[in-house]
Amino acid sequence: MTPATEPDAPPARRLRLPGPAALLGLAITLFWVAMTLAGPLIAPHDAGAIVDEDVLSPISAAFPLGSDYLGRDMLSRILWGARYTVGVALAAAVIASGSGLLLGMSAAAWGGWLDNVISRSIDTLVAIPSKMFALVVVAAFGSSVPVLVLTAGIIYIPGAFRIARSLAVGVNALDFVRVARARGEGTFFVVREEILPNIIGPVLADFGLRFVFIVLLLSGLSFLGLGVQPPNADWGSLVRENLTGLYEGAPAVLMPALAIATLTIGVNLLIDSISGSQASEAG
Repeated sequence: MTPATEPDAPPARRLRLPGPAALLGLAITLFWVAMTLAGPLIAPHDAGAIVDEDVLSPISAAFPLGSDYLGRDMLSRILWGARYTVGVALAAAVIASGSGLLLGMSAAAWGGWLDNVISRSIDTLVAIPSKMFALVVVAAFGSSVPVLVLTAGIIYIPGAFRIARSLAVGVNALDFVRVARARGEGTFFVVREEILPNIIGPVLADFGLRFVFIVLLLSGLSFLGLGVQPPNADWGSLVRENLTGLYEGAPAVLMPALAIATLTIGVNLLIDSISGSQASEAG
């Protein structure tokens, strides 16, 4: 007769060191966040200062990233523009993911008529093409920074809501949530203490994805002339206004495009590492 065995204990959590891709993504992301905060302080020149007698100059010691179509230093323009590309996208992503998270958890936890009202309202917003919505709003209210932030944030609320609601519905059906409700805990307690801690990892990964989408959306609007307006400029505007140097391979076109590419690649690498770590813990 074999002795009774105790239930298996949950496996001990091991300290998982981030891989090279995750470290690279983190380094790139932190670099551009730092440039958003400190870029204007370390820029060699003011964003609108004409400092080169020539235009669309190549890379040189005086102008490490060349000069633009008016003779302005591209390094300074990119550093100043990081405030708008990264800052506006980050603010819009916070609005989109934060609103989607609150609405998704509320719909999943309370259910019933509240779930139906929120879900049908979100479906109405989804029915409007995002690019068309952005163009109409910007054309109607102008392309000021607050308008761009709110427009981009509203556009990506539906996707964040669907992710958060799906995750919250799954957690809300688990036994420990039922136990919490059975012992008399209110819905606010369940949302704060039970649902939110168990979905925060995937939500953060989705937040990074929303950020990348918003960067590309704002860059596209700026490329069409509907983004940040002169004398200010984000990276999409820098690409558009220097298109005359495209055939010459001028750095004024290539460098802002490279900045957009490195930012999106860095954030994507970071997202992949977060998603991978969540998947391994779930397994």
